[in-house]
Amino acid sequence: MNQEIEQLEPKRIWNNFSKLNAVPRPSKKEEKVIEFMLNFGKSLQLETFKDEVGNVIIRKEASIGMEDCKTLTLQSHLDMVHQKNSSTDFDFDTQGIEMYVDGDWVRARGTTLGADNGMGVAAIMSLLESHDIPHPPLEALFTIDEETGMTGAMGLKGGVLKGKILLNLDTEEDDEIDIGCAGGIDITASRTYEEQTVPKESIAYSISVKGLHGGHSGMDIHRGFGNANKIMNRLLFKSTEEFGIGVSQIDGGSLRNAIPRESFATVVLKADRQEDFEVKISKWVEDIKRENSFVETNLDISLNKVKIPVKIMEKTAQDKILRAVYGAHNGVYGMSAAIPDLVETSNNIARIEVKSGKIRIGCLTRSSVNTAKIDLATSLKSVFELADCKVTLTGEYPGWSPNPNSEILEVLKDQYEILFNEQPQVVACHAGLECGILGKNYPEIDMISFGPTIKGAHSPDERVSISSVKKFWTFLLQILKNTP
Repeated sequence: MNQEIEQLEPKRIWNNFSKLNAVPRPSKKEEKVIEFMLNFGKSLQLETFKDEVGNVIIRKEASIGMEDCKTLTLQSHLDMVHQKNSSTDFDFDTQGIEMYVDGDWVRARGTTLGADNGMGVAAIMSLLESHDIPHPPLEALFTIDEETGMTGAMGLKGGVLKGKILLNLDTEEDDEIDIGCAGGIDITASRTYEEQTVPKESIAYSISVKGLHGGHSGMDIHRGFGNANKIMNRLLFKSTEEFGIGVSQIDGGSLRNAIPRESFATVVLKADRQEDFEVKISKWVEDIKRENSFVETNLDISLNKVKIPVKIMEKTAQDKILRAVYGAHNGVYGMSAAIPDLVETSNNIARIEVKSGKIRIGCLTRSSVNTAKIDLATSLKSVFELADCKVTLTGEYPGWSPNPNSEILEVLKDQYEILFNEQPQVVACHAGLECGILGKNYPEIDMISFGPTIKGAHSPDERVSISSVKKFWTFLLQILKNTP
């Protein structure tokens, strides 16, 4: 299967990407890929070591004639988002990614692909093992846990890196050069509730919301994709108001940095309301599908009779939590006044779990302005506290402030125009890149970010453009030849 991938051009990158994707590497479970990368560097007889948090650093001396150039740090993260379709049988802890070619795209079968940030990792590997590519002194930094906390970048101590310039290979449009990014903070709301016995003469239903785009909760937040948690909550709220349903459990979304694609709930109601309930649900589903018809063409909302559960939520707790989720902001909160068309602040209601007397709701709030980030986080905290939740704010990381006077930015702009006869887009993004964190301990390092075109990151629709990878590789080699 991966033999098809390994025949793609440039073969160096695709071979290394195939080898990397054979290694399980979900966030916070990077032991296997750390060992893989350490063995890779040592097999090349290059200086290779792991820091105390698990980041891998590999160094390579300059090509002849380029010894006096500035040391160039090439940085990508080893972990990947582990998302799969509910119908896909796959274990991210033990299996390698199953890839295939679809026209100009490489995709995975029912799971995320890991092109974010595996293409960057594969490109760096290709440079490290090459013998015929002119380059300055190179320092590869492979960080861990970028997707669920950026603890690798946070744990990298000052004084470890020798580079004067850092190329972060983790953006997703091949005509863009990134000079800034958003910071983020995790909001977690939790509480317990009393459970009640299901009333007699009740019937039970499962409600499922599936088929949504999902995607990156930063880069895709402005695209109007549906949030399965919000759609499910709307149905449950209206069903509670009109039919007095009891909620037994809710299981919606997964990772904080992925827009929720699916949500599932089990509810009960009086048996004599069955016909009216089914009619009303059908109408509400039609309304929701019509509202989302221009974006979510595969939205599937289904209602099925199931076995009656043993317990349901106590009514007061149910009412409060449904109202809180309804009131909590999701999506774009504010646009940047400084940079046209840039989302400044947003929130993703990423995960909702209601089961066995416990509620847990996870959000990720992002902003390129720290005070705006805290303002929205405080708003969310207040909403959930009104529902008697305990709310914690954790995992905060800084944004990356743009430096329009960057020396390496001028190099990239010039070389891009020479190669492709057009000007690149110099942008800041709403995703969380590691540059802002790395800059705290390395304030003098000149940083820039770019990469090949990747669509649908953080979802099973993730795909990378084959022609774009070739363009990215050509651009990277040109930069190496022209590093100051």
